[in-house]
Amino acid sequence: MCAFDFATAKQILFGTGRVKELPEIARLYGMRRCLVVTGRSPERVAGVVGLLREDGVEVSLFSVPGEPSIDVVRQGVRRTADERCDGVVAIGGGSALDTGKAIAALMRNEGDVLDYLEVIGKGQQISHPSAPWIAVPTTAGTGAEVTRNAVLFSPLQRVKVSLRSPWMLPIATIVDPELTMGLPREQTVSSGMDALTQLIEPYVSIRANAMTDGFCLQGLPLVARSLKRVYTDGQDKSARTEMALASLLGGLALTNAGLGVVHGFAGPLGGMFDAPHGAICAALLPYGIAANLKHLRREQKHSSNFDETIERYRTVARSLTGRGDAEPEDCVCFVKELAGEIQVRSLRSFGMGPEHADEVVEKAQRASSMKANPVKLLPDELKELYLTAL
Repeated sequence: MCAFDFATAKQILFGTGRVKELPEIARLYGMRRCLVVTGRSPERVAGVVGLLREDGVEVSLFSVPGEPSIDVVRQGVRRTADERCDGVVAIGGGSALDTGKAIAALMRNEGDVLDYLEVIGKGQQISHPSAPWIAVPTTAGTGAEVTRNAVLFSPLQRVKVSLRSPWMLPIATIVDPELTMGLPREQTVSSGMDALTQLIEPYVSIRANAMTDGFCLQGLPLVARSLKRVYTDGQDKSARTEMALASLLGGLALTNAGLGVVHGFAGPLGGMFDAPHGAICAALLPYGIAANLKHLRREQKHSSNFDETIERYRTVARSLTGRGDAEPEDCVCFVKELAGEIQVRSLRSFGMGPEHADEVVEKAQRASSMKANPVKLLPDELKELYLTAL
């Protein structure tokens, strides 16, 4: 068994009604004046914000209108300085959580966000712990509540890149499935497929380990049996709870084992087009799996990890389908069928086309997520994947 590291939030609270403990957790860590980061509809989480105010915690609301960007993070950092905030509470989907995470990091580390960004920035190491921050997800998919990176959009380069450090993990994560009950169907689909992607990719990743394997294998059947249910009935409490748990498990896995080719494409595409991250992953997932399997089959004689990776895909297929005789390629069939049943949008519906292939492939090759993919896909293979996914 190989050696590994594992890091996560200092405290994780999971279950129906657990959000009521938010004020107590805030007090425990000395948070008396918080920047509360929300999504584009702060009214949706007004009840949660009210819990803080009722307990005497001063609140400064900061709404994130869309995907988190470099400038939005800068604005948030300035707000914390102007209003002398001592911590951050991020309540919302991945955009709100990643924005809150980045703001908390820059509250305690000097310089500009570009000093620390990967790929397009200086890539400096964050050297001091973030200001205390608490993650409260209201979607089930991103896993951002337990990850140590924030994915930020740079309009200038038209790409999404990460701010990354173990210091960025929250002091507490509160996953209350009730907060996902009002999630619109399209967000339920995109976030749910993101959760599925973030359980498959870490399991077949070259960085997979004994702990992340356990999280993935527990989470895969949850998505397989619950995503269609929440698509059909958004008020299905049992299915919402299972999807919230699957998202959490995927976040725990990805931040410690890495991702793969689907997320390698998702970053560049999310920067180039106005498309939700989860929707991009949903459209790409079956084709990413197929590309990896095709490469493995073709390079079998030259692949040192062929047997192990094929067996991992076989395990994924059996976890998803519930069939003991399922084979690796059944992963592709399962995901395609699921995507059709829950009406996953195509890449073309977001304006993506074959004319963008070369730029997308060039950017995807440099994406940090690509480094953990189980095989090294060649540019021609990446281009074929993208064109097929259209």
